[in-house]
Amino acid sequence: MSLTSISRLVKDPPPSYVFEFSEEGLAYAHGGRTGFVPFPLGTLQASPTEDNILRSETVAATIGRIAPAVGSKRRQAAILLPDAAARVSVLDFDSFPDAASEQMSLVRFRVKKTVPFDIESASVSYYVQPGANRHGKKEVVAATVSLDVLARYEALFRSAGFQPGDVNVSALSALNLYRGSEGVDVVAKLAGRLLTVMVVAAGKLKLFRCLEMEQASPEEILSVLHPTFAYAEDELGSPASRLILCGFENVPAGLPCRVEGLRSQIAEPNAFNAGLLGYLEAE
Repeated sequence: MSLTSISRLVKDPPPSYVFEFSEEGLAYAHGGRTGFVPFPLGTLQASPTEDNILRSETVAATIGRIAPAVGSKRRQAAILLPDAAARVSVLDFDSFPDAASEQMSLVRFRVKKTVPFDIESASVSYYVQPGANRHGKKEVVAATVSLDVLARYEALFRSAGFQPGDVNVSALSALNLYRGSEGVDVVAKLAGRLLTVMVVAAGKLKLFRCLEMEQASPEEILSVLHPTFAYAEDELGSPASRLILCGFENVPAGLPCRVEGLRSQIAEPNAFNAGLLGYLEAE
């Protein structure tokens, strides 16, 4: 089962370009063509609170090389942010209102204490997952981004003649590549120093964590994966049946379940293009 409805938190008309940011570079897609342009070290540093773009001239030049401006008409662009640039939460509610305005107020209230920035200066998108969990509660996936962080990304594209439309987080978009089951799966995406782990059960997102690794050593990665497996068994009542990896050069040893790679019909997903490929498969 594809988590398309989770991973398309903001939706506009189909863009002519799709861009995925990482600290290592900029992946892109246009007209059936995909590619990746690396950044010099220190160009971008993903953060939910600080300006991510440390060398704006370098990023602007990269966008210009990928998509030179043609005429004065603005082109539509989808932007996929690094996972660490946002906060993604899975919230549960005893009841959830029907009115969209009341829903947004409630979601913003719940995430207010969990984000490291002022919620009044943040963009919040959310998705109500169908049905209820085993405790009878409604589950809502919320993605929250500081407006200051988001504005810097969008300004680069406006300067390059684009109109930013869809905005998402890389790992949420990559979930479009996930082929689900009725059981519990753990999805792990390693992009440089950033490790994102997600737990999915019966097609619903249950947990989302993005952590900064010091060295991304096998021991450091396992110190994150093992508590994730414990969470799945304790909170969801079932051990994880699969670990689905993306961006890993080697499979960590000593895992308690079957291991598979994330797959795409378009190209081989890697650390820096999985979100982009997931976006394209959802079109």
